[in-house]
Amino acid sequence: MRLARAGAIDPKARIQVLRTGPSARAPSSSSDSIPLSEALDRILAGDCVETLRRLPDASVDLVFADPPYNLQLEGTLTRPDASVVDAVDDDWDKFASFADYDAFTRAWLAECRRVLKPNGTLFVIGSYHNIFRVGTALQDLGFWLLNDIVWRKANPMPNFRGRRFTNAHETMIWASRDAKAKGYTFNYEALKAGNEDCQVRSDWFLPLCTGAERLKGEDGAKAHPTQKPEALLARIVMAASNPGDVVLDPFFGTGTTGAVAKKLGRRFIGLERDPAYIAHAERRIAACAQTAPELLLAPAAKREEPRVAFAAIVEGALLNVGTVLTDAKRRHQATVRPDGTIMASGIVGSIHKIGALVQGLPACNGWTFWHREVDGKLEPIDALRAAYREAMAKAA
Repeated sequence: MRLARAGAIDPKARIQVLRTGPSARAPSSSSDSIPLSEALDRILAGDCVETLRRLPDASVDLVFADPPYNLQLEGTLTRPDASVVDAVDDDWDKFASFADYDAFTRAWLAECRRVLKPNGTLFVIGSYHNIFRVGTALQDLGFWLLNDIVWRKANPMPNFRGRRFTNAHETMIWASRDAKAKGYTFNYEALKAGNEDCQVRSDWFLPLCTGAERLKGEDGAKAHPTQKPEALLARIVMAASNPGDVVLDPFFGTGTTGAVAKKLGRRFIGLERDPAYIAHAERRIAACAQTAPELLLAPAAKREEPRVAFAAIVEGALLNVGTVLTDAKRRHQATVRPDGTIMASGIVGSIHKIGALVQGLPACNGWTFWHREVDGKLEPIDALRAAYREAMAKAA
């Protein structure tokens, strides 16, 4: 959110907006249900809670939600030059009370949890106005929090009054369906490879949606006040889903989630009640082209690759008995034995045990610690394991 101003709420002065539809107290009948095949790659018009109730159980792999922030704005905000700030003052962001907002939040989150597959996950983004209330609702409903992620904005709006810190970030919560969820998607290897082989941190430095990416109406005004940058959604989609997965956005707006999902070979379901937003989203998504499928393949996670014993490397003559292994800085040495163990200073053990021993550490990944010399250069023995796996795959 780009605005940093809130005040006491006067229920009499607030516009009360219907959030959950006329049938909020009772589930929709089965005749009103929407088959998954009819929801895929479509924008479903209507109230998000009511429409969510019509979707099948356990049908969605990933949810991204950008709900109303409940900014509690009072009056207008001006810059030092007296110009008016284009703030979020739409009716959809106005609630009569915190209780009203909490009830709405619990309603849509409960339905998102129902439609998530057991191994599906949810991302929800918000500002300090609402994210803590959303976090409480998530935990109360049984979601299991995996991470909170800070989106640090490269170009935030300044604080014009000089009475607070510049509001330069938003917070995302990433959660699994419950504490026992197993096998949820996290493309760790792909993220790491794209981040100069470093683990991706929980603070993401990305610019706001500006320039040509920012959708505008015929009058030149922003089509949507809180349009998110595609870079943000791309990182989420690539991190927590795979090609062909179904991504649901219950607050679809002008279709950033759908555009990114289409480009990255995912299916999407968008829920939106504003006809103008829907029109913008449909045009935007229609103009998107999908990335070639072969470019969307993620590297296999290390834990999913077939196990290879070091003895198999020796038995397969990929590494000769008697070869001297060293670490990358040539500080330690060990000799390869016929049975797939190595020996250092008269002590025999596995590549992992001896690697830990020579360093005085409790554990060590011997595949990456030990190196062999090839044409005058050191190469980790993990390269031999990769070659062995490739040969196994060809022989299969």
